[in-house]
Parts: sequence; C-alpha cells; structure tokens
Amino acid sequence: MDLHFGDSKPTDDERAAVDALLGPPESSWEGADRSDQDLRWARGGRAARDRRELLLPGLHAINDRVGWISPGALDYLCRRLTVPPAEAYGVATFYAMFSLRPRPATVLHVCTDLACQAAGAEQVCAQVESRLGPGSGVHVERSPCLGLCERAPAALAIRAGDPVRTAVAAPADAAAAVLAATAPDAAPEEPPVTHAAPQAGQAGLLLLGRVGVVDPESLDDYRAHGGYTALRRAFALGPAGVIREVAEAGLLGRGGAAFPTGRKWQATASQPDRPHYLVCNADESEPGTFKDRVLMEGDPYALIEAMTIAGYATGAHRGYLYLRGEYPRALRLLEHAVTQARARGLLGDDVLGQGYAFDIEIRRGAGAYICGEETALFNSLEGRRGEPRSKPPFPVEKGLFGKPTAANNVETLVNVLPILTLGAQAYAAIGTGRSTGPKLFCVSGSVERPGVYELPFGATLGELLERAGVREGLRAVLLGGAAGGFVRPDELDIPLTFEGTREAGTTLGSGVVMAFDDSVPLPRLLLRIARFFREESCGQCVPCRVGTVRQEEALRRLAERTGAGAADDIALLREVGRAMRDASICGLGQTAWNAVESAIDRLGAYA
Repeated sequence: MDLHFGDSKPTDDERAAVDALLGPPESSWEGADRSDQDLRWARGGRAARDRRELLLPGLHAINDRVGWISPGALDYLCRRLTVPPAEAYGVATFYAMFSLRPRPATVLHVCTDLACQAAGAEQVCAQVESRLGPGSGVHVERSPCLGLCERAPAALAIRAGDPVRTAVAAPADAAAAVLAATAPDAAPEEPPVTHAAPQAGQAGLLLLGRVGVVDPESLDDYRAHGGYTALRRAFALGPAGVIREVAEAGLLGRGGAAFPTGRKWQATASQPDRPHYLVCNADESEPGTFKDRVLMEGDPYALIEAMTIAGYATGAHRGYLYLRGEYPRALRLLEHAVTQARARGLLGDDVLGQGYAFDIEIRRGAGAYICGEETALFNSLEGRRGEPRSKPPFPVEKGLFGKPTAANNVETLVNVLPILTLGAQAYAAIGTGRSTGPKLFCVSGSVERPGVYELPFGATLGELLERAGVREGLRAVLLGGAAGGFVRPDELDIPLTFEGTREAGTTLGSGVVMAFDDSVPLPRLLLRIARFFREESCGQCVPCRVGTVRQEEALRRLAERTGAGAADDIALLREVGRAMRDASICGLGQTAWNAVESAIDRLGAYA
C-alpha cells in the first residue's frame, strides 16, 4: 500500500475531533508531535488497517465539529487509520451530508422531495434564500426526503460545533426554517412522535402498541409494558426454536424485497465460518418512508430487544445499527437505550445471565439512498464507498467483513417480538395466508391525517385512505415510494398484500402510500422522481449511471415540451427503462423506471 499525504495540516478543532474518536496518536506517523520518531515507515500494520471501519465515524466527527472536511483534516484521519487519502476522498465525496469545500458551520436542509414538493417546498426554499441572503452564515441545501413526510414541508438545520446542534422545522414556512438555522436552541421542540402515529394509544396494536404509551427513555416503563418478555422466551426456546417460530409465522421482510426472514436467519446460523454479524438497516431513505423513524423514536427498546433476539438466533455476538444521518432525535434515543440496556445487563458479556454475549454499535449514515441496499450498507460500514456488491456470494455466506451476516430492517425485526409473545400460529392467523401479520403504512400527501398506520395485511388501499381522510380531487396514489408505482382513484380496492399488489401490477414496497390530488402537476412530480434516482445512483454500473441521466433528460423535455416529440421521448424512456431493469447491478437501477412507466400506462401521462 502506497500512502501519499499532502502538506496540509489539521486545525486544532479538527485534530481534537479525530482524537476524541480514536484516542491520542501514538507516533509521529500518526501525527503526534514527536520529532524523535522515525517517519520512514508506518507503525501499526494490520491492527491499524483493521480500523478502516472507523473512517465513516471519523468523517462524521470532523464534519460535526467544523461543518466541512478540509484536506488537512482528511490527511490526519487517513494517517490515523492507515487509509490512502485518495480512497478516503472517494468515500467522503460519496455522501451528500459531507462537504470537502469550505462552507458555513450551519447547513439548512430543506426537503424538496415528493411530499414536500407537493406541499410547497420550492416556495419555502426561495423565501428562505431571500431572507438569509449571502453572508448569513447559513448554507441552504435542497435535500432529498428527510423522513418527515407527515409534516411536509420539512427542514433540518445542523450547526457544527462541540457539541453539534440540530433543529427541525416541520411543517416549515420561511420564518420557522430561518429560526431553526439561525437560532437552533430557540427553535420550538419537535412535536411528540404520536403526531406521526394517528392510532397511538389504541388497543390491539402489535407494532405501535407502546408508541405514545411508554416513555421512550425509560427502560423500566418498557419492561412494565411487556418489554423483554420475548427475549426471555427466546432463551427458553433456544436459537433453533426461535428460527422455527419465525419461519412458521411466515414473516417476510418489510423492506420491500419480502424475503422470508426465517430462511435468512437459518442460512446465517448454519454457516461454519465465524464470527457471524447482525445488521439492522435503519437507513430508510425511500421518499415517503418514515415508519422506522416512528418505531425508533416511540419504542427504541423494542428494537434493541429484537436485535438481541436476532443475534441470539443467528449466532451473532455483535450487531450494527446503521441509522440514517437525518434522524437526530432517533439517534439520541437509541444511544440512550443502548447505554441503559448495557448498564442493566441486557447487552454485554452475559445477557440476562444466560451466558450469551451480544452488543450493539450504532453507526450513522451520511445521506446516500443506495446504502439501503444491504451490500452497499456493508461497504459503508467497512469504510468504503457505499456501492452494491455483485451476488453471489450472498450476505448469509459473506457479508459484513466477509463473514456470514443477517441484515433486516427495523420493522422486520420488531415483528419478531409479537411472534414470540403470541406464538407463531397466532401471529400467522393475522393477515392473509401468504402475507402474515401486521404491516405499517406511511401515508402522506393529500390526506387529512398523514402518519404511520398499522393494519393487518389484506386491508384495501381504500380502507387505509379512508382512515387517513383522503381529500377530494384525488388524482393518483403512489405505492412503494419512488421505486414503486402509481394507481388510479378507481383502483382503491387493491388488497394491501405482497401478492395482491403484485397481481394488480404494482408493488407494496416498504409501505409508502402517497396520495396526490389534481392540484399537483404530474409531469413535475415525475421529473422529481427521475432527478432523485439520477442523484442517488452510485454510478458503479453503466445502465444505471447513464440510464438515470437519459430518463431525466427525456422527462424534462416532456415537461417543457421541447426537443423531440412526445412519442419519441416515451419510446426512448421505455427502451432506457428496460435496459436499467434488466442490466443494473442492484434494485436502484432496476426500479428507477417503475413509477414513470406506471404514470404513462395507468394515468395516461403525456397523452
């Protein structure tokens, strides 16, 4: 490995940020101020290189302290981790939340994605930029979905420092967004998480039952409401018994792929290679998705318990919780929950006195939708660019750090708790034969009561929208988010199951249900979807890297009625869409054409 460092030096703040994470440097090679040390060779060898996984936390540490990552700071971090600066530069530039150019300490992210765009986000952006003006000390950034769709339009202000400070304005007007950016400590507190869960407090809920009922910061309150009953039953059943219950319950993954969870856990547990890892994918970045945020903010100990059960079943002793970087409140609550569980013997070397060791480390993402793909997430955790890997080998064989890994999203894991407390048969009796249990749906857009709803599989789209109070003038419903598809107002009898939506020619995806009335210009909406995929493509494979650009170009011409005729551009879109679907490495490119195709074929867009 050839390491070439520049002449730039870190500032005192940048050095302190890195040292707070990694500890003080031990040699001049690592940046210590010791003139007697020889710089002709690196010290540390494999032990130093094995710390590459700390590259992303190190970049966060610098960005949080200063607001951007200077060449001197990047070089210093690379010395500490024995990472080539060129590779670290590639990682740092991969994530939208980092900047390698000087910028103000305060960044105001204003969401301009689907729900927020329909709620007037562009006007909010223009007014904020007009009020702040140059020299305000605030950098305004148009952002993809912030996961606050029930309170659209939304803005998130991040002020670098020690400690970093954040403030949320949602629903945001110009005055609220400016206040969050210029005086985050004076900005109003976020509303309680129950604001995003209209059913909070209702009896009979299995996933949202504790949201709004228990204090999310109190472990005692969680245990008083049935917490850790499932883990005790897991220890009574043993690892194989837990996997058998999950398999017999028919639990399918809730992240969109709908892979049988029991089969994934069994495949991981049976691998002879050690160690095994568990990864919780909490990087929900699909536009319109915020269900995992509600679970983590309203019932964080449930996720900690569920991860412990999953680790026990799959033979993992370490779990990584990969949380999207735009969720500061969820981060604070989860860090508190992990600390409390560890202090009370519910994490650590001897969980509940059963001789099982398991611990959880929280890692923050930094604004990359592609990291929702599990192998891209593994690369991100390992300190590399978040690019998907080719399969096979599959993660259950060679996942994180090349070891067998079970990866599940938040909703999937939390479903394991009622499976163990109710029993597999009782759980499987909920929903339908092929889509068992309850499902969380993220409803936003043109409805009176947006939020996360829990319904058994099999309820219809119309029943869900009736609960949310759909407004008059409904023009279309987007199922599954940007990677999903549109349905017409006369198709609301579609059953909300994996097989029902598939038979209807659409997808359930991660549970996004976004309603749009006739005031929303459909061509502009489709153009925003295309821009989202173009910006979020990792660029690794040609079909996606080029196809998402060509798709956006054609949709822009259609929206502006310039260039070639509509028929030619629609034909081009179909050709590009088929190429992306057939040849892209991962689901991003494979689904980038779905929503546009459904809008053309089902809604008659551009007819």
